[in-house]
Amino acid sequence: MNNRSQSFSTRTGAHQHHGFQSAGSILRSLPDDLVVSKQKLRRAEAIACVRLKRQEANQNLGLASRPFVLCGLPIKKPALGQLLHERRNGQFSLQVTGHPSYGLPWGQDRLIPIFLATLAIRQQSQTIQFRSAAEMLDSFGMQQGGTQYRRLVAAFQRIFGATIFFGTDMLREKAAVVHRARFNFMSEARIWYSRDADQATLPGGFQNEIVLSHEFFNEIMSHPIPTDMEAAKVLSCSPAALDLFMWLSYRCFVAKGRERVPLFGDFGLVSQLGSADYARPRKFRERLEGWLDLVRSMWPECPASIDSNGTGLFVDRANAVLPNGGNHGTE
Repeated sequence: MNNRSQSFSTRTGAHQHHGFQSAGSILRSLPDDLVVSKQKLRRAEAIACVRLKRQEANQNLGLASRPFVLCGLPIKKPALGQLLHERRNGQFSLQVTGHPSYGLPWGQDRLIPIFLATLAIRQQSQTIQFRSAAEMLDSFGMQQGGTQYRRLVAAFQRIFGATIFFGTDMLREKAAVVHRARFNFMSEARIWYSRDADQATLPGGFQNEIVLSHEFFNEIMSHPIPTDMEAAKVLSCSPAALDLFMWLSYRCFVAKGRERVPLFGDFGLVSQLGSADYARPRKFRERLEGWLDLVRSMWPECPASIDSNGTGLFVDRANAVLPNGGNHGTE
């Protein structure tokens, strides 16, 4: 192995289609005084790609796990010493305890469970393998480089060290029924990463290998939730919008018709997403409108809108991931 390769190992017990121009080509045609940054141009082209693949029923499909669709991980970096994160979605509750040395998973760390769930379903195995850490970065449109590799390793450490508590509670014939499960994401991980972009595989035929915990693997296999991987790429730099996109994908799919979800209170949307608590409802509504704009840019038919008094979100039955179309990503 070359000296630029390192390991992280631990264990515990421009498109055109049917007359439509791509966003990138439109932006390039604007007058010179309207300067568009490369970052905005890349995002516009990525959004155009998501919409084109959706139109062609050729989406790049990934899988997400139920606990982190119903209840999001922290959006922003938690305060120093904060090791507990709690969210609630109706009868479902999520509690994440961070490792004292690594802290709570947050921000783009939420991409790793999507990657792991997708590979577990594709490979139908609790022990999953992939060629390189660069493959994971590419899966979510993240640039190659030392900084991103270090962020990836730190994210894996936070995910690996976290303890998850996910459960449901309900009333049946006036008797409480409670189901609880405490688990870790992984029981073992061996991840090699190289800064050599030309090194596609490890010397000697070795592959990166992750052993998922029994509980996490069973949850994935029992309740896989499809998601659009290309959309996840676009939204990877906006974790709150990514949470909302995955939540809406699931919520609209299971809706029986037009339904209203409260924004505030113990069972409100603010308690479900991984967003920080907002002292003022107006501030949360403003943020929610911005996140909805991002979601609609890729899913124009998304039937979600804030009600007239600003206290609820209307949703209706719809498919963000089209049935009988697309292919599984993360080979």
